[in-house]
Amino acid sequence: MSDLHNLLKFLFALEKHKIAYRLEHNRADAVMVLVSVPGERWEVEFFEGGSVEVERFGGSSGVESGPEASRLLEQLLVMHGS
Repeated sequence: MSDLHNLLKFLFALEKHKIAYRLEHNRADAVMVLVSVPGERWEVEFFEGGSVEVERFGGSSGVESGPEASRLLEQLLVMHGS
């Protein structure tokens, strides 16, 4: 799948679950999705080349990438989606 496809798929999932987000472009090779949910703020970066990095603030903070990042994004949708 293309890099853009993965980003759009995640944005559609956030919208489906009624989770608010905003987009930022702070790095030349990535688009960041900022997600605020009760007690936490998530920064999800989709990089050129297909990699994804997730950083959480509040709750259980940390930076994850690869398969762990995918697991965290699924967890975000399940825990905070409506």
